[in-house]
Amino acid sequence: MIWLTTIAVILLVLFVSYQYAWWRPTVSFQHPRILMYHMISRQKPKKRFNKLRVDPVEFECQIRWLKENGWNFIHMSELKNQTSRKNVALTFDDGYRDNFLVADPILKKYNAKATLYLVVDRHDRDWSSRKKAHHADGELKAEPKLLDQDVVQMLQSGRWELGGHTLTHDNLLNLTLAECRNEIESSLQKLVETFNTKVNSFAYPFGLFNESHVEIVKEVGYQNAVTTIQGISTNIFKDILTLPRVKVSGHDSLMSFRLRIRTGKCKWND
Repeated sequence: MIWLTTIAVILLVLFVSYQYAWWRPTVSFQHPRILMYHMISRQKPKKRFNKLRVDPVEFECQIRWLKENGWNFIHMSELKNQTSRKNVALTFDDGYRDNFLVADPILKKYNAKATLYLVVDRHDRDWSSRKKAHHADGELKAEPKLLDQDVVQMLQSGRWELGGHTLTHDNLLNLTLAECRNEIESSLQKLVETFNTKVNSFAYPFGLFNESHVEIVKEVGYQNAVTTIQGISTNIFKDILTLPRVKVSGHDSLMSFRLRIRTGKCKWND
């Protein structure tokens, strides 16, 4: 029986190691962490995009842990100016209304701040099908999106800054270069005009892009841009227009979150 127990323990250790890859080396804390969020809301039974829904209780645990462990919250516009250790940039993609109703009060409580990558034409739009046609079930279309007056209040608080995320959250790989330029440049102009604010950072929709899109982002004047490539940049000047991010999943425990902060990833197959 002892050998059976030993084998069971070994198998458990191997499984945990495979699942969480805890043995990955720590990325030096001198390199900023850029975290990627979408929605701060409870999970919905049997829904496709629950990974994008971080429970409010879990989100507060994450922000509290960062605060208590000496992490300094920065906006993406401050990224290149930071020389101190343990900087973290919270980023939110798309423009879901829970960012204002749920996330913002938590940020206020812990004196944290974030960058919002806002889709201009975000209402009544099912952009998930632009990546995969079979995702045209309306799940993301049904999610309440930020109103312009919400965004105004968020910006006035000083906790939030705006980033570009195109006009319609289209798949840039399916568009002509002229259409891509319109999505990228016109969205920048509309955000600046609508909210009378600087917009310095950009997020590629779905994280899909090629070198031509990077050139457009540079030409229209963005200072930096983020992808959905998972990880932590160890050279932000080299990666400044293709920055990786730490994906925060709605399925993460606090242990998983801490592992992501330490190494940039959590699961073996991340």
